[in-house]
Amino acid sequence: MRRFAVLSRRQALQLATVALATGVPTLLRGAQESFAVRQITTEEYDQSNIYCETPYCSRDSRWFIYARSNPRLRLNRTELMAVELGSWKQEPLDVTTGLGGLAISPDGILYYLKRNGQGELELMRTDLVDGKPQVVYRRRDEPWIRSLGTVSFDGRYYAGGIVLSQTWDNFGIVVVDLKEGREFVVDQDPFILNPHPQFDPGPRHQLMVQHNRGGKFSPDGKLERLVGDEGATLYVVSVPDGRRTTLPIGKPYTTPCTGHEAWISATGEMLFSVSWSGDFSPEKGNLLGIRPGGKARVVARGFRFNHVGTSRCGRLFSADDWQPPYKIIIGNTQNGATAIVCESQSKPDSRQSTHPHPYLTPDLKWVIFNSSRTGFPHVYAAPVPEATVAQLLDNVPT
Repeated sequence: MRRFAVLSRRQALQLATVALATGVPTLLRGAQESFAVRQITTEEYDQSNIYCETPYCSRDSRWFIYARSNPRLRLNRTELMAVELGSWKQEPLDVTTGLGGLAISPDGILYYLKRNGQGELELMRTDLVDGKPQVVYRRRDEPWIRSLGTVSFDGRYYAGGIVLSQTWDNFGIVVVDLKEGREFVVDQDPFILNPHPQFDPGPRHQLMVQHNRGGKFSPDGKLERLVGDEGATLYVVSVPDGRRTTLPIGKPYTTPCTGHEAWISATGEMLFSVSWSGDFSPEKGNLLGIRPGGKARVVARGFRFNHVGTSRCGRLFSADDWQPPYKIIIGNTQNGATAIVCESQSKPDSRQSTHPHPYLTPDLKWVIFNSSRTGFPHVYAAPVPEATVAQLLDNVPT
């Protein structure tokens, strides 16, 4: 059987999941762009490239995944769509409960949650190279993981953020041991209400966790304050023992963390952005790196770095410049050399799908991002010139 066989529009419309269009991507050119930016999505669904911390791609860079909510679906209302880079043909991979719990391993294994219609929630796993889903864990169908998920380097542990209190004043990180088939709470805190848990891609069972100090929900689950005056920071939790390692970032060490961070591949170092002011102005650098037990270093300067991600090889980072026209930036994680790939031309608002959230494909040939440049949020792909990548990797600023 062919993997991800290409669907015609008529075939897609005949699918039981209703109206899954394959749409031909629109070719766009920015006012100052010398290369093509492709619009991937065409339907006006609530859709996005998922997120930017890590690439949602197959390990061979042939496929990437985006998510879209389909109001015609009932049990699992979010569709995972597979797009073939280069041909731009796309087809449905599967359906899921939503973005909560979505995770991808360093070798392109996708994990997601799915209701089976029998009162159970299933954790699914599929290798994006062959696209064959399988169930790896089942539990009672009830509100569970609210954050994106994450998977350890060896595939043993899967984790995500949960609510521990009925009054929404305590939160936790749940870990599923896929080897033993059990789950446990490895960490809890009143301020990990937006935890962004991420397993270290290296040979270490440790989680990076975002700590939104001062954040608050009302007793009935309405967000009142995402973060307080103290600002956000990060810490690391070891699995399975739950030992916490604090990091000297955020107040009083730096300006507050923006809440956007990623591991630099398997190096053991984390990349993160902080508020761009004072000693961390764009000119001085607000994109930083830190290792557990170490001190923060400036990685790159010159932009208002906000949402960040790293390539699977760890040599490059991607980020959006948080000011019009919201440029897409890539750079060297070691020496800070940067290059502008394109202008996203998005107009960000409260919807995550309007935030660019750029990430690099594993082969470093494309950046996948979101933009509302047409007036409606869509997913886009911008080619990265080989010469630009070569210059960045050869430590020559562009």
